[in-house]
Amino acid sequence: MGVVQVTVTIRNPAAREREWSGLFLVDTGATDSLVPRKHLEEIGLEPIGGRTYELADGSDLRLDIGVAEIEFMGDTVGGTVMFGDDDVEPLLGVTALESVGIEVDPVNQRLKRLPAVRLKGIRP
Repeated sequence: MGVVQVTVTIRNPAAREREWSGLFLVDTGATDSLVPRKHLEEIGLEPIGGRTYELADGSDLRLDIGVAEIEFMGDTVGGTVMFGDDDVEPLLGVTALESVGIEVDPVNQRLKRLPAVRLKGIRP
């Protein structure tokens, strides 16, 4: 599959006027979104804890995490953000995508909005 990128705005939920926007690589192999630490700190986000992530090579990496508003393609979702190194490429994880009903179209290498967010196990 090729590269799919999208413009994302990361917002501090406690001070919504504080935000940072950038071009994010869509990474369906990542659960959470990765943002350079300097940008999260600039908008006043602080880590609320840490989490260990397994990398593609099988090694583990512990990163600070926080909670932010993640806005892309006209939708906003609250989500976990990882505090990456200052020079890291921002990644948009699959949790944010699924939360607003967007999936990756691998054939056309673009994001596709589903007609509805998937919800299983609840009967109307």
